[in-house]
Order: sequence, then structure tokens, then C-alpha cells
Amino acid sequence: MQHVFIIGSKGIPAKYGGFETFVEKLVFYKKDPHIQYHVACIGGQKKEFQYEGARCFSIKAPNIGPAKAVYYDLAAAFYCLIYIRKYKIQQPVVYILACRIGPFLPFFQRAFKKMRARIFVNPDGHEWMRGKWNKWIKGYWKISEKWMVKNANLVICDSKHIESYIKKQYKDYKPKTMFIPYGAETGISKISDNGKEWKKWQKKNGVSPKNYYLIVGRFVPENNYERMIKEFCASRTKKDLVIITKADNKKLEKRIKEHVPYEKDPRIKFVGVVYHGELLKKIRENAYGYIHGHEVGGTNPSLLEAMATTPLNLLLDVGFNREVGEEGALYWNKREGSLRKLITDVDEFPETKIKAYEAAAKERVRKGYTWEGVVEKYEKRFIGKDVV
Repeated sequence: MQHVFIIGSKGIPAKYGGFETFVEKLVFYKKDPHIQYHVACIGGQKKEFQYEGARCFSIKAPNIGPAKAVYYDLAAAFYCLIYIRKYKIQQPVVYILACRIGPFLPFFQRAFKKMRARIFVNPDGHEWMRGKWNKWIKGYWKISEKWMVKNANLVICDSKHIESYIKKQYKDYKPKTMFIPYGAETGISKISDNGKEWKKWQKKNGVSPKNYYLIVGRFVPENNYERMIKEFCASRTKKDLVIITKADNKKLEKRIKEHVPYEKDPRIKFVGVVYHGELLKKIRENAYGYIHGHEVGGTNPSLLEAMATTPLNLLLDVGFNREVGEEGALYWNKREGSLRKLITDVDEFPETKIKAYEAAAKERVRKGYTWEGVVEKYEKRFIGKDVV
């Protein structure tokens, strides 16, 4: 039996977030009966429970700001170490999502090496570049990334751009890397056009099918909410802008309000979060277009889901997004007027052009980003014994 311990996500079942969705799909689509997953979950009343065949264990972490994530990963790593020792598990894989405990990884590397454990790391995106952190926290994330890469047996990158960056930035360490992306599902929502959840959501938010643009993502500066809202407000489109996010960044909210009087524009609709997966898919399917402003990170799950479901995808023109969208999306930049003009242009697209972009986007997902394909690559990697 190949035991795989996964730490770094908030746990499963997934509510929201890329890592959480990834872990849930990894266990849901599991094919190899010789793999046993052990998944760390933050908080929770049950110390241990089963989910889709995975053994889940709860780790409690105090609310100490950014350090909470570091504490959580450290506590989970210690738990794995103790469990592996107790049950004398040989050659396990410890897969760490995100680079938060780099300064401590040499200790774990030495300890796990005695059990011939392999440490895999997913560096995620450029955490040290995120605008929400001060210079001290950014400094820690950058140092942590270096030590994670240096001490990992394998670095699994969900973006070719991230893989290229890791190889170039840390070439002195000669890191072993592998590209495995996130996935998405191309099937239609299980909720019908007359489904009560969908009808209720429409009525509550005052929107109608194909008459709104959509934004989905964390409410953070590097996702360019200010730029997207400002450009939309400056456009002449009669469609709405539906924003699905938890607007919990008061500093960012204040700054946007100071620069963009969006509260006076009835087209701008902040509708909160949607945890119901099938409802979110239905909302995506019925959007006229999806606007994506993420500029820090790898293969963004929200973008993949949009490519799989939404006819038109308007993406910020950065390497990560181009890598995913290719010819199946349209692109804008941060220059004033760029997104506004693109919105104006796509508003006038004939149905044939919309269908062409929709087909290209879905084909892009089918060829490179299905969950079945992603999980197959992971299982082969977990079972493989060549990374030491």
C-alpha cells in the first residue's frame, strides 16, 4: 500500500479554494486501490473521519494572523511524522501544498528520510508577491519558498510558468520538477433552467441569463478588483457585473470606493459567496462572459471552471492566464481603457463568434485539464519510486 499524506489545504469536503478542490477531486477520482490518502483538515470536532476513502485528521490552529497557516502546516507535519513512526509506514509520500514551512523543512526531511519518505511540494503561485502582505511577511514567504524547493524530493508545479521560474530561480539546487495542472469538469450543471436554487438566486440578485458578466475569486489586491470594476463602470454595456466573493478586505474595499463610485452604478452587484458547486456552475453557464483579473499564481481553478462553462472569457494578459486560455479566450491589460474596450467589443459579438470561443475554451479544458487526466498523472507519480 502506498500511503500519501497531504497537508497544506484547509481540508475536505471542500467548501471553497483551489487546494481544497484539488484534494477533494484527487480522492474522488482515485483509481489505484493501492493508494491510501491521509488528509489534514483544519479545525473540526472529529479528530479523525473517512471521506471518499481518504482518512482525514483534524488539526486545530489558533487565530494568530498570517502565522496561523504556518502553525497549521507545522502541526500537521508533526502529526504525520508521529503517525508514520507509530505504524512503521515505509516509503510514504508527504505532499505539502504551498511553501509556508520552509525554514523547518530540513528537520522534517532528516526525520522522514529514516522512513524513506519522499517529500513532494506544490509551490502554488508567488505568495511573496501578494499585495496583502507587508514587507516582513513577504520576506518570510520568499525565504520559505527557497527552503521548500531546496529540501523537496520533487516540486510539482500546476503551471509551466511556475515550473520555469522554479528551475531558473533555484538552479543552484538542481530541483527535480514536474508539471501537473489543476483540473475542471466540462459537464453541465445538474440544476435545470427551472431549478428552484437557480430561480431563487436570480430573483434575489436581480439578474437574468446571458445578461451579466461574472467575476469569481478572492477579494485581494492582486486579483485587480479595482481595475475591473473601474473599467466596467466606464463601459456602456447594459449588462450587469456579478461579483462572487467574500468582500472581507476592508482596506481594499475602502480604496475601491474612494476611486470608483460603483455604489451609484446599479449594474455592479456584489452577491457574496456561493458554496453550492452545482449552483455556481449554473451561474457560470448563464453568464454572458467571465472577467478574470488574477495576476499572481499558477493555474487558477476559477479560470479553468470558467473556461469549461462560460462562453466568453476575458482574461488579464499575463503568462499564467495565456498558458491556460490560449486561443479560447480574449485578453486585456492594465492600461486604462483596455478592458472597457474589450467589453464594448464582445457585447457586439454575433452568436457564431461566441459559439466559436466557447467551443475552443471547452476543447482546451478537455485536452489538458480534465480531473481524470490530472489524477492519473498524480497516481503514477505517487506510486513511482524513482524520486529519492
